[in-house]
Amino acid sequence: MNNGRQLLTSAVTALAPAIWGSTYLVTTEWLPPDRPLLATTVRALPSGLILLLISRVLPKGEWLWRSLVLGTLNIGAFNLLLFVAAYRLPGGIAAMIMAVQPMIVLVLAALIIGDRIRAVHVVACALGAAGVVLLVFQGSAALDTIGVLAALGGAACMATGITFTKRWGRPAGVGLLPFTGWQLTAGGLVSLPFTLSVEGLPGSLTGENVFGFAYLIVFGAVISYALWFRGIEKLPALAVSFLALGSPVVATILGIAFENESFSLLQTVGILVILAAVVLAQPRTPRARGTEAGKAAATDGPVPGGPRHAVRQGEPRP
Repeated sequence: MNNGRQLLTSAVTALAPAIWGSTYLVTTEWLPPDRPLLATTVRALPSGLILLLISRVLPKGEWLWRSLVLGTLNIGAFNLLLFVAAYRLPGGIAAMIMAVQPMIVLVLAALIIGDRIRAVHVVACALGAAGVVLLVFQGSAALDTIGVLAALGGAACMATGITFTKRWGRPAGVGLLPFTGWQLTAGGLVSLPFTLSVEGLPGSLTGENVFGFAYLIVFGAVISYALWFRGIEKLPALAVSFLALGSPVVATILGIAFENESFSLLQTVGILVILAAVVLAQPRTPRARGTEAGKAAATDGPVPGGPRHAVRQGEPRP
């Protein structure tokens, strides 16, 4: 993949966290109050079933349990913790805490995939964390302990999900939509019994509630997760995790637009620092110079354990 195609892939993948950045506003403005389990289930299960009905492809063999693991990490557990954090913390603060996930991916990718930890990656992590702090920190905000723990747990789930999705790849002959549908359905089924036993179903829904759930199903699940899993296939795990930093940027912009929050100079600097971290973490393809070494470098790409690892596992090259 050349640099132009990598840039396009990164830009398309970044649309997913941009959509997720609106989740905080949608949760507080349009969804029934204090129902994170319901929000998780309604976001995931209908979306997954729709994709399964369209594709008519079901997981088989080892992909039965792999889909359950990935669906729990990427969808069920992650979304539950995301909504708990969104209900209990200001959107910007929740996004700031969850922005630690690239640092977790940095370690997990080294341990599980075999990626090397490079100085540029460490610098990008530091820049990303600093930029998010500048973007959303509010000294007067009271932090709810459960909300903070939920945000940290959500970051850990996302980081682990990214790493194992990259590690296992996608089974040969299975398209992106059914692969996304497997995970959404698994995540929704995991959260469904807890929703029914702990929260129950609401007695009624307003028009705003219906619109909010419809938004989460179509944009927050079907479209965004398909783009996200496509990006994980085609980009290094750490590069994808940095694209998730677009979520706090969008959350902050929406807060300014709809919640009358002010936009300070430090927030402007924070956005620029985050963008610099994202660009720094994206892969660069070495130029082949006609030698065997140059050709090997161009084939292997910038991240050990990526394409070559997929070949060792018998999976299609991303």
